[in-house]
Amino acid sequence: MKKLLYIGNKLSEKGYNATTIDTLSFQLEKIGYQVVAVSSLKNPLLRILDMLFSIIKNRKFDYLLIDTYSTSAFWYAFFASQLARGLKIKYIPILHGGNLPNRLKKNPKLSQLIFNNAYKNVAPSNYLIERFIEEGFYNVFFIPNTIEIQKYHFKLRTTIQPKLLWVRAFASIYNPKMAVDVFSEIKKKYPLAQLCMIGPDKDGSLESTKKYASEKELDVTFTGKLSKEEWISLSENYDIFINTTHFDNTPISIIEAMALGLPIVSTKVGGIPYLFSDQKEGLMVSDDSVDQMVEAICFLLSYPKKASQISIQARQKVESFDWEKVQEHWKNVIA
Repeated sequence: MKKLLYIGNKLSEKGYNATTIDTLSFQLEKIGYQVVAVSSLKNPLLRILDMLFSIIKNRKFDYLLIDTYSTSAFWYAFFASQLARGLKIKYIPILHGGNLPNRLKKNPKLSQLIFNNAYKNVAPSNYLIERFIEEGFYNVFFIPNTIEIQKYHFKLRTTIQPKLLWVRAFASIYNPKMAVDVFSEIKKKYPLAQLCMIGPDKDGSLESTKKYASEKELDVTFTGKLSKEEWISLSENYDIFINTTHFDNTPISIIEAMALGLPIVSTKVGGIPYLFSDQKEGLMVSDDSVDQMVEAICFLLSYPKKASQISIQARQKVESFDWEKVQEHWKNVIA
């Protein structure tokens, strides 16, 4: 039995959205790996120390998996990888975040220390693989983000109403106020339109978005953080999924919405064009373009048959992300 130490932000029990470490560690255990996953400490400094101590404590394990992001969490990936090198532990960075390519350019030497010395690097999108190759990193393997498809009931919407759903952590890089601006314009055309925004606060954006909606006198539903089961159930009441981010990779929330049958309207950023095809499995608009997103939503409302066709094709696309298929990729990487 292979022993794996997995480090990342394991903070779902602290009010944050579940991340890859929460789902993948559980799935790897189910197929026979022994997995220790850390850290659930909320304080960033204590969390890094917990990760480093866990690496030393479990240095006899076979592999170290490291969730690797572009922002402040980049630093725990750096320190963890260098400690692993010193202890001669095989480590595998799991690449996240549409802005990670900018980190490669901003910190090229640190990036080389992490990624050139990795046993393997794992990317959930061809977007990241291409960006890494451009910067001279070739040891990158594609393993998509995964869902258990049987848990997602596909609802084919034969009629489309202006009921909009937004699911993400509230952070400035995800541009939540754009959703409010889009809703404001849709309300002018469809007075009975609805917008529900689901997700926990990350940087103060939740309160500022609530205030923004209030100033516009818009009745937006803010649920805060919901469990996966809760938001999937709530999604039955909505007909269009909107994604407003400035940066992105392959967000699980979009994959889940595609599985549920919600037609997607998303900004065309980062890995989104690698996740689905425009006009075929969803609709894409320019970053921060309220007018284009409003136009795309109105198109779906005007042509429900096209919306249904998009939904069916999106579901077919994400069936390839089912864990039963994706686990084979992991078995090959962790050989």
